[in-house]
Amino acid sequence: MGPDQFDETVSLDPEFVAASTLVEIQITGLNQPDHKGNKLGNTLVGRNLVLDKLTQKGNILEITQSYQQDSIQLTVVTTLIKDPNAEVFTWQHVTTNQGKEIGLEYVTTLNVIGLNNGAIYHRYSEDVLYIPHNSWQGELQWRHQTLKEYGLEYCLDGEKLQDATKVVEVTNETSWSCSQFSPMGVVYSPHLDQTTFWQIEHNGEWHWELTDAGFGKYLAIRAGGPTEPTNHWWKKLQNGEQFTTIPVAYGVIKGSFEQAMQQLTTHRRDIRRNNQDNQKCPVIFNDYMNSLMGDPTTAKELPMIDKAAQIGCEYYVVDCGWYSDGYWWDNVGEWLPSKERFPEGIEFLMNYIRDKGMVPGLWLEIEVMGINSDFANSLPDEWFICRHGERIRDHSRYHLDFRHPDVRSYATSVVKRLVDEYKVGYIKMDYNTPTGIGSDIQTDSFSDALLQHNRAYLAWLDEIFTAYPELIIENCGSGGMRHDYQMLARHSIQSVTDQTDYLRNGAIAAVSATAVTPEQAAIWSYPLQDGDTEEVIYNMINAMLFRIHQSGHLAELCDERLALVAEGITTYKTFREVIPTSQPVWYTGLPHLDDEWFTCGLETSEAIYLAVWRTNSLQNHFDIPLPTPITSVKLLYPQKDQKTQYLYTSQQLSVYFPDNKMARLYKLQK
Repeated sequence: MGPDQFDETVSLDPEFVAASTLVEIQITGLNQPDHKGNKLGNTLVGRNLVLDKLTQKGNILEITQSYQQDSIQLTVVTTLIKDPNAEVFTWQHVTTNQGKEIGLEYVTTLNVIGLNNGAIYHRYSEDVLYIPHNSWQGELQWRHQTLKEYGLEYCLDGEKLQDATKVVEVTNETSWSCSQFSPMGVVYSPHLDQTTFWQIEHNGEWHWELTDAGFGKYLAIRAGGPTEPTNHWWKKLQNGEQFTTIPVAYGVIKGSFEQAMQQLTTHRRDIRRNNQDNQKCPVIFNDYMNSLMGDPTTAKELPMIDKAAQIGCEYYVVDCGWYSDGYWWDNVGEWLPSKERFPEGIEFLMNYIRDKGMVPGLWLEIEVMGINSDFANSLPDEWFICRHGERIRDHSRYHLDFRHPDVRSYATSVVKRLVDEYKVGYIKMDYNTPTGIGSDIQTDSFSDALLQHNRAYLAWLDEIFTAYPELIIENCGSGGMRHDYQMLARHSIQSVTDQTDYLRNGAIAAVSATAVTPEQAAIWSYPLQDGDTEEVIYNMINAMLFRIHQSGHLAELCDERLALVAEGITTYKTFREVIPTSQPVWYTGLPHLDDEWFTCGLETSEAIYLAVWRTNSLQNHFDIPLPTPITSVKLLYPQKDQKTQYLYTSQQLSVYFPDNKMARLYKLQK
């Protein structure tokens, strides 16, 4: 990345150079001279920025540019940080206004022209775009098509004098950062075997778009936070004020989608807060899924605690409902334990968990209060997200505005009480109700209020982790609706999905490492009350390559099925130490909901831990190609198996599962 790496003899296409701005900035009132439609870019400021200084310190490149026209005067500092262990650069810009007051309509973070260009000529419209779709209970469903199939044509203007107006774009418009899509994308060139990928690192609104540039000859990406055209974001910048864009990670590699995901896995580990949880991968029991389902009492918990300790769980989390005598959804906010549910006090239950050798935890949803909470209704409106003079009510909740210092202080007091008084070592922090488009209190735009709120919440989280560095706070947003890497750079564990169908839960688990590192990906394992042994095995394998979130009515399982749960946890503990340094592999392609067969593996320098699932298929046999030669195969779980069979060569594993709804975990030695 140093000056010695630049070859001054290389001749660049003038149209490529003209289109290659580092940042696009649109200021209210300035002309946009080109025929561009809905595109971001081709701005007067972007194309007229003048290089002032370029400095490099280690892996950080800093580029300072300036713009001056009449009374508008800006300085823009672009920072590119090279990940020391991955082929990833993180982009960010700081814009300083040194002239008259201006209105910012957008500042792009990532602005790259010529994606997947190479020595072999090809039309970028033939490249393949991968987009991860999300829904509650349907996270990370990747779809891919060529850019032409998405509607982006190559060099559309017959006179070759203008760019097209078409964009392929994804926009997030709420505080659920992964509401409809994960904040990332991948473009693969089959002609070059080259992959470009990006990850927007923000816990709120964001936007990316692919389009053409250089009169249609080049593929361009622009990505970043909210903008006025896409999110109605607008910000007034006074003289001397600065605006910092949200960071975007970007990389280009020789290789496939899978190799791009491995680069991102390394990058995610590198930017994450250092913590012991991701090194040790302790087993967590949570009383919610297909178990108490938000209706805890001391009487119900005690036998479950006993069984959780018996099978080897290391944390025990009491999920929602502990703070209310009955129906609680619309009256949350004070977070005081119910005396009716816990007549001995919540402290008794927390101490009982510790006496059984486990660390206790509680569920919390600190960002909301219920509309029927007397406490919430006694507070000033300034504590909440408001629009048009009214608090926003969504799904019977108000949403707290973390820009307000009293909100942050109150949230801190709740966490302090749980940790210092109740002695919890784990908080499941849920987030079921997003903000919508933002607030109109003390702001230039709804969207900018939301951006400030998002950043204030992150700053509050940083304070909490500084005060309680050993505290584990799980990131949950109705499952996986907020699995971005501003949140996950802080939280050590992410609830991937709320999917209650264990077959579909396996498919989501198997693809989870495309967005979350395996050691952060909490996957439910919830044996059913009326299931059989194969259902228990399937449930356990769903979680065993990631973080086991054990649940289910353990106290009501028969001895045989409970023993299979315990065996799964014991087996997991024999190899979990390699999970934090492993890389995900998908030898049979990316899994999707309702696939008949699918696989997922974790590869280390010495072995591959491979899970194989069969849901509902007419085929009893399944062949798995192995790009890495192997020397032996061992069935890890279950240890006793009279039903399935497998054969292998150095480059293929063939399995026989006689029935539907079966799964097995293998260790493939290199």
